[in-house]
Parts: sequence; C-alpha cells; structure tokens
Amino acid sequence: MGGQRKFYFIDRPRKEQKLPEVLSTDEIKRLFAAVENRKHRTILMLGYSAGLRLGEIVRLRINDIDRDRMQIRVAQSKGKKDRYTKLSVKFLPVLDAYIEEYCPKEYLFEGARGDEYSTRSIQNIIRDVVAKSGIKKHVTMHTLRHTFATHSLENGVDLRYIQAMLGHESSKTIEIYTHVTTKGFDQIKSPLDTLDL
Repeated sequence: MGGQRKFYFIDRPRKEQKLPEVLSTDEIKRLFAAVENRKHRTILMLGYSAGLRLGEIVRLRINDIDRDRMQIRVAQSKGKKDRYTKLSVKFLPVLDAYIEEYCPKEYLFEGARGDEYSTRSIQNIIRDVVAKSGIKKHVTMHTLRHTFATHSLENGVDLRYIQAMLGHESSKTIEIYTHVTTKGFDQIKSPLDTLDL
C-alpha cells in the first residue's frame, strides 16, 4: 500500500500448566492388591518401581535387566537416547515368578505371537485394575511414572537423579514434582488450627 511498515509485538498466551495426578502410598498398595494376574501385576509394579513410560515397558527386553548393577537399561527412548533407571530389590521376586510362569524369549512382556506386548492391552489392564481397587482418581500408566518421581523425591532422592532416571533433558520439567510432593506439608499449620475454638 506504500505506507510505513508497522510491527506489533504480541505476547504469546501462557501455556496452561496442570499438575500431574499422583497416587498416595496407600493407593499404590490398593492398586497392586487389586491385580490377580501375575503378568499384569509385574507390568504395573515395573511402571511404578522404575518410572518407565508405556512405550518403554513394551519395548523392554530381557537382557535390559542388569541384576548385578541393579539397573534397567532403557534403550533408544524419547529423543533416541539410552538411559538407566533403578531396578527395585522388592521387584526382583515378582519378576522371577513372572519369568518362571511365562518364559518370555526376547521381550520381557510378549504378545501372543512372541512380539511386543500391546500398549492398548496395558491401558485396558490399568483401567480395569483402577476400577477394581476403588481409586477415584484418573489413573494411567503415566500416573505411575509421576508417582515414582514424586515418591522418590519424598524419600530424599536428589532431583538430578530423578531427572536422569526419567530421561528428562531439562531440569525445568522435573521441578513440577516439587509442587506435587507432600513432604514438608506436615510441618505447616493452617491458620485455623491455631485458633482456640
């Protein structure tokens, strides 16, 4: 149009930040108690004990379990990077009983034809178990990952280790768990509790 160019700086709208849903230790116990199938129980316990993503669980191979170093190797995860996470001592007997019963060949959890187990099947498993346990929260496999991170933080694990185990690039991503943890809340008194009523 021949006029002078004008530039407008428009602020980007703030991205909505929702805190993740996290289960209490009692809810985790109730969840595991509601599982009758050994394979299903092993899958859910692994998700919680190691903080694995759904896709990482189905791609996990038997040789990714390092019993000597008590670690789980997560190969080519998000961002095509390998990482290690913790292998729980209490998870080992559960794992051994599962392997003895199901005899997986390559993948830790195999489908009917010996290939990767279906992510849809695991989503159905957790949905059914949550309903059976009576937990009212919206729980997915990712909830178990958030719960792993939060409970690790509450047990005194350094945020940097949690970040490494979860495979997060940025420390900003992991700081969300400091907003979810109940650690320290027991020392805080509500103003109402100080009133002599």
